[in-house]
Amino acid sequence: MVWLIQSNLKPYPPGVGFFCSRIVMAEKILSRDRLANICEDARSHDKKIVFTNGCFDILHVGHVRYLKQASSLGDILIVGLNSDSSVNLIKGANRPIIDENARAEIISSLYFVDYVTVFSEPDPLALIRLLRPDILVKGSDWAEDKIIGADFVKSYGGRVVRVKLTPRVSTTGIIEMIIRRYGRTES
Repeated sequence: MVWLIQSNLKPYPPGVGFFCSRIVMAEKILSRDRLANICEDARSHDKKIVFTNGCFDILHVGHVRYLKQASSLGDILIVGLNSDSSVNLIKGANRPIIDENARAEIISSLYFVDYVTVFSEPDPLALIRLLRPDILVKGSDWAEDKIIGADFVKSYGGRVVRVKLTPRVSTTGIIEMIIRRYGRTES
């Protein structure tokens, strides 16, 4: 793994490299088991782990603002990305538009996202249980009692944060606008 380090180096857990305000490295898409090890090391160095998840199909400004705000809540931001099969179950047969490998690469390219992992289950509970984040983040469109993993995270002293969403911006809205503008061909 090649590490590209920002300024103001600070020691980071053994085997992981160095920690700055954000880690920048050539490979940020990791297996859940590798992330569990990283989380364990980070916790032993009093780093706050933030976790969020979603489909992130057709990345837009709402996604970027949401993820940036999530990253500001701790030291390490991990994004659980729904696999293609998981998105298909949640969003329907025509989704995702962008395949999981491309979505993972796009999300991992954001400087404020530290790690991405793809999960195939319909919800992220197993991943949340494995990673044990300090902070679980979801959009304000989710009631706290409906956020999957919220009770688990709170059971060990973690917290749940609901981030305000960007109004009038959604992947579905973008798809609908594209169809309205370009979807009908004239004979």
